Amino acid sequence: MKIVNRILSANKGRDLERLSMKYRAMRTNAFVFLRGTCHLFYDRLPKSGICKSAPLTWCCGDLHLENFGSYKGDNRLVYFDINDFDEAALAPASWELSRIVTSIMVSAHSFDISTENAKRLSKQFIEAYAEALITGKARWVERETSQGIVQDLLEHLQQRTRVDFLDSRTQKKHKLRHFILDGKKSLPVSEAQRTEVIRFMERFASSQPHPEFYKVLDIARRIAGTGSLGVERYTILVEGKGSPDQNYLLDLKQARPSSMAKHLTTIQPTWDTEAERVVTLQRRMQAVSMAFLYPVVMDGRSYVLQALQPFEDRVPLAKYHHDIDKLTGVVQVMGQCLAWAQLRSSGRQGSAIADELIDFAGCKKWRSKLEEMAYELSNQVKDDWQIYSEAYDDGIFKVN
Repeated sequence: MKIVNRILSANKGRDLERLSMKYRAMRTNAFVFLRGTCHLFYDRLPKSGICKSAPLTWCCGDLHLENFGSYKGDNRLVYFDINDFDEAALAPASWELSRIVTSIMVSAHSFDISTENAKRLSKQFIEAYAEALITGKARWVERETSQGIVQDLLEHLQQRTRVDFLDSRTQKKHKLRHFILDGKKSLPVSEAQRTEVIRFMERFASSQPHPEFYKVLDIARRIAGTGSLGVERYTILVEGKGSPDQNYLLDLKQARPSSMAKHLTTIQPTWDTEAERVVTLQRRMQAVSMAFLYPVVMDGRSYVLQALQPFEDRVPLAKYHHDIDKLTGVVQVMGQCLAWAQLRSSGRQGSAIADELIDFAGCKKWRSKLEEMAYELSNQVKDDWQIYSEAYDDGIFKVN
């Protein structure tokens, strides 16, 4: 089957233990499948009409409902914004829009939301995006003025203590912390992996103002997300400001080429590494960057190093799937966040200037066309998921 073969090809070279988790998760529903097959989405995306004529913007590349969330910035304040830039690239604005609106349609199918309500949510997202873009001013979500689901996320993050967070991932023994290797968030590392990461962190620490902060206490292979499962990724417990309760958790994730890359005809900047692309565009598009965000190289491979971002800080779709009013509120905020990210990164290395984006937002013809295209793409995702689910059986693919 061509769909399965394309998925297998796109995931070659990944950690087999976590890759098997990804394949198993992708069978859950069409929304999880969409999250795990970014490459397949861009294979399906039309390359004409609004997908060609829309102004060029910096895109996160994998925009869906669970790639927004709350986080602490490098100024220690809390924000709600786009938070995954692994696939980031320069592309027509309609590419980013089509993926997020398709994700709304697909998630509605997966969480028992009516087609009528899915179309309503999609329209609300597009309208909020366009209205924010027309203002020409990049803003950000304030905790004091936020509402609904977004406010809940920001309040929860603001109230979470470092000890509570550490206790959720580690356990103390003789006043020292070690990872809880539960097979859900963390897996053990080999001695070779442990040695490699420690050596890297020692070199990294030597270039920092406070090298003692980065003293490694423990390392685990991280389990997180869907699309990136199987990519080389570690959670690192470091000394921080003192053991045991001022330790810090860092995320070290290998950076791979964007799934958009082979479909783009626009001239892309030349990056020294894939991690430089990811980090540069994350810093450019977010209002405030996450803490400890660095592009690094370990053993000749490119990685992004940043503070650990818990999956719990993302929008809990399953919890609110029957509350359309609350979902409407959060998709409107997401639409605004996307517009602000595009304005913030406008006029940079080939992206459209703000005036072009404002003109685009003011034109209403593309909106209905985008909705129609996303609806068709969502049906294709569901069909692909059905084919995949029938081919996958308890860890075995039935491929002709």
